[in-house]
Amino acid sequence: SSVIAEFTRRIASETENVSLDPETVLSGVRNAMNQTQYGFYVVAQSSSEVIGCLMVTYEWSDWRNGLQWWLQSVYVDPAYRGFGVFRKLFSFVVELAKDEHNVCGIRLYVDKSNAIAISTYQALEMTPTQYLVYELPLRD
Repeated sequence: SSVIAEFTRRIASETENVSLDPETVLSGVRNAMNQTQYGFYVVAQSSSEVIGCLMVTYEWSDWRNGLQWWLQSVYVDPAYRGFGVFRKLFSFVVELAKDEHNVCGIRLYVDKSNAIAISTYQALEMTPTQYLVYELPLRD
């Protein structure tokens, strides 16, 4: 959980220039791991070292009578970028979703200025939606 928490902090720093509180993030990762109704993590390893991760969370779609799986906290260690690590994580999740039979789609959100991530997702045949994301923060 500590490696995933560190990767989560790096994501926020790299993509949004935000510094997250280490204890809050570690607690959040541990809660997600212990409460599977929130979702689950998938990690990529080289030898015994974690080199990438992502989190899958769930959203029920009454329109489609199925679950949307959302990919969050996507991170690959910079030393391993460009070697297909995310592609392998993504492919693994797609196969899991297909086996579940109640998953109707896989979504993620990406900062519109993150051209590298956008091209990666498009190469995996993901397409942009017509939706914008709005937020009402209820706490810091």
